[in-house]
Amino acid sequence: MNVFRNAFFVLLLLTTSCKRSSEDVIPSTQAGPVFLTATVDGVVKAGNVFSGVALNPEIRFSFSKPVSSENLKSFIKFSSNTNAALPFTAVIENATFLVVKPLSSLNPFTSFTINISNIQSPQGGTLKFPAIVKLTTGFNPVDKFPIVTDDQLLDIVQKQTFKYFWDFGHPVSGLSRERETSGDLVTSGGSGFGIMSIIVGIHRQFVTRADGLARIQKIVGFLQNNTQKFHGAYPHWLNGATGESIPFGQKDDGADLVETAYLIQGLLTARQYFNGADADETALRNNINVLWNAVEWNWFRKNGEDVLYWHWSPQYNWEINLQVSGWNEALITYVLAASSNTSAISRSVYDTGWARNGAMKNGEIYFGEQLPLGPAQGGPLFFAHYSFLGINPTGLSDAYANYEIQNLAHALINYNYCKANPKGYAGYSENCWGLTSSDDIIGYRVHDPANDNGVISPTAALSSFPYTPDKSMAALKFFYYKLGDRIFKEYGFTDAFSMSEPWFAQSFLAIDQGPIIIMIENHRSGLLWNLFMSCPEVKAGMKNLGFQSPNL
Repeated sequence: MNVFRNAFFVLLLLTTSCKRSSEDVIPSTQAGPVFLTATVDGVVKAGNVFSGVALNPEIRFSFSKPVSSENLKSFIKFSSNTNAALPFTAVIENATFLVVKPLSSLNPFTSFTINISNIQSPQGGTLKFPAIVKLTTGFNPVDKFPIVTDDQLLDIVQKQTFKYFWDFGHPVSGLSRERETSGDLVTSGGSGFGIMSIIVGIHRQFVTRADGLARIQKIVGFLQNNTQKFHGAYPHWLNGATGESIPFGQKDDGADLVETAYLIQGLLTARQYFNGADADETALRNNINVLWNAVEWNWFRKNGEDVLYWHWSPQYNWEINLQVSGWNEALITYVLAASSNTSAISRSVYDTGWARNGAMKNGEIYFGEQLPLGPAQGGPLFFAHYSFLGINPTGLSDAYANYEIQNLAHALINYNYCKANPKGYAGYSENCWGLTSSDDIIGYRVHDPANDNGVISPTAALSSFPYTPDKSMAALKFFYYKLGDRIFKEYGFTDAFSMSEPWFAQSFLAIDQGPIIIMIENHRSGLLWNLFMSCPEVKAGMKNLGFQSPNL
C-alpha cells in the first residue's frame, strides 16, 4: 500500500507543477562580464602587478563577454600612489577588450593603480568583481648628463668617488669613515682602500703629490701612535678621533685579521709609490714598515693550527672561532701572512687552512661559465675585488686555479644571471647588472645569483672593469646617463638601488666606493697592481705559496 500511496503523491506533484502559469516563474539573473586578463604593453604578470613600466603604457583588459562603452570612464579610476586621479583615454576594441592609456607621460619610479568596477555589458549584467591593475613605472630614458667620451666618463666617476676619501676623510686621523653617517667611526679595511684611492687621486692629478703625501703621513702617524692594536692587528672599527676600538659585534672588539690585511695592502702600495729619496718620503716608508712588521700573522693560527683565524678579542679570546678558510674575499690575508718579514706562515697553513687541500674547488658550469673556485654561482662579486685591488690576477695561478680565469668567470656568471633575469626583476639587463653585498631596502644584505631580491649594487659591475671592460662600461653608461639623477651624487654612485620597488639608497660605504676608483684605475693603467706586486716580500711570499705569474 505504501508504494502505491507514494507513487500517487509524486504524480500529483508533477501534475500540479505543469499547471502553473508563466506569471508564477521567477526569472534567472543575467550574468555580467567577467574580468579575464590584463596586459601592460603586451606583457602579462601574475597578480596583475607590473614593475619597470614605460612612461606611456598601454593597459589592456579582456573580459568574458562584450562590455558597454556607455559612460565608460565613470567606471574607471586611474590614480597615483598619492590617490590623485590621472586623466586617461579608454576605448573598447573588438567588444571584449578595454584599452586604457594615460593622457600624458607618467612620472618615473612611481606607483599607480587602475580600478574598474560596475562596468556593464550590452547583453545584460554588471561586472561582479573589480578589475585591478597595479603598476610601477621605470626610468626616464632621457640622458641625465651630457654625453662625454669614455675616458672622460671614467675621469668623472673616479674624481667624484675620490671625494669620499679626500673630502670626507676623518679630520683628525685621515682614516676613512665606514659610511656617510658614521661620524667618528672609521674602518680599518676601508681605510686601506682609501689609501689606495689617494694614490689614484695623485696619479690622476685630483690632488698634488705633496698633499697626498701629507694626508697619508697623517694616517700612518695616527695608526702608529694612537690606535689600539692587538698582536699588531687592527680592529674592524676605530674611533677616528681617539684611536680606540669600537666593537663591530658583541665579541668582535679586538683584532680583525682580514680587515688588517686590507689596511696593510693599502699601506704597502703607498710605500712602493712614495719612493723618493727625500726625508719625508723616506720617513713614510720607514713608518709603514714598522706597522707592517708589527702584525703577528703567525700568532693568529690559534695555538699553531694550520689555519688562520679571523678574530681575537682581549675579553673573549677566540670565542668567535671563525676560520679564514675556503674561497671568499680573504686571499690577501694568506698572501700577506706568507710575505711577512717577522711572522710568516708556512705553505701548509695555506694549503690546509685556506684551500682546504683543494676542497675550495668548484668546477661546475653556471650560466654558461665554468667556475674554478668558490660557492655555487660564484657568491657576491666582492670576492673578485677586495683581495685583487693589489694582487694582479693576470696570468696568476697556483695548485688550485688560474685566478684570471676565476675572476672572469665569476663576473660573467653575475652578468649572465642579471641579463637572463630569471626572477623577472624590473631593470635587470645587459646594461644594468651587478650583485654583491651592499645596503638593501631592509638593511645590509648579501646579494648574489643564489640570494637575489632585485637590488643592484653599482660597485659590483664597476669594480669588475679589469675583467669585463665592455660590459662594465655599458653598465657605467646606464647608471650615469639613465639613472644619474637618482644615484650619482656628491661622492659618486650611491650604494644600491632596486627598480622593482622602486628604491634608491642615499648611502655611501667606504668598502664599496674604494674598489670602484681602484679597479677602474687597474683597468686603465694597472697602477695599483704594479705597485703592490713590486713589493719584494710579496713576490717571495706568493712564490712560497706556489703561485706563478709573469708579475712575480
